[in-house]
Amino acid sequence: PAESILIATAASLGAAGRGGILWLVLAASAGAIIGDNVGYMIGYGLGWRALRRWGRHIGLSDDRLLLGRYLFRRYGGRVVFLGRFVVLLRTVAAVLAGANRMSWRWFLLCNAAGGILWVGGYSGAAYLLGHEVTRFAAPAGIAIGGAALGVIAGVFLALRRNEQTLMAKAKRNDGGATAQDGAVASA
Repeated sequence: PAESILIATAASLGAAGRGGILWLVLAASAGAIIGDNVGYMIGYGLGWRALRRWGRHIGLSDDRLLLGRYLFRRYGGRVVFLGRFVVLLRTVAAVLAGANRMSWRWFLLCNAAGGILWVGGYSGAAYLLGHEVTRFAAPAGIAIGGAALGVIAGVFLALRRNEQTLMAKAKRNDGGATAQDGAVASA
């Protein structure tokens, strides 16, 4: 949802020609960084114990937990930074960082860099796309409106030209349907 809201808001700002993109980037970056710090604290406080206690129910044996801890300590900064750009990893990277006792300062640096780049990239691209939409919206709207009027006029002319033939078919069809409806109703 965060990604969708970010893109929609930035595109709307761009389409409206409003300049609030910097405020959007600042607010969304702050929200992303703060939210992941809360996740880190939850992971730090509860994560490792929860993984040890319930991990076996999802296939995390003690050996796999040890391997995960080793890998996270070795590559944790990359996981936190790149996790911003991977949907499922974005959700769990902060908790895993806390559970695996990643240094908070290193986490904060990687999290902030990833968060700012993620927010800036997505919102900047959506803003530019929204801004470009306005340039093409008027001509495209005129073309679509003209095509719709052409289709409506064509349908109207076809109905008018074939009105008598269609009316005769409708009367024949309706007469048969009325007789069938009466037969069904009496049964």
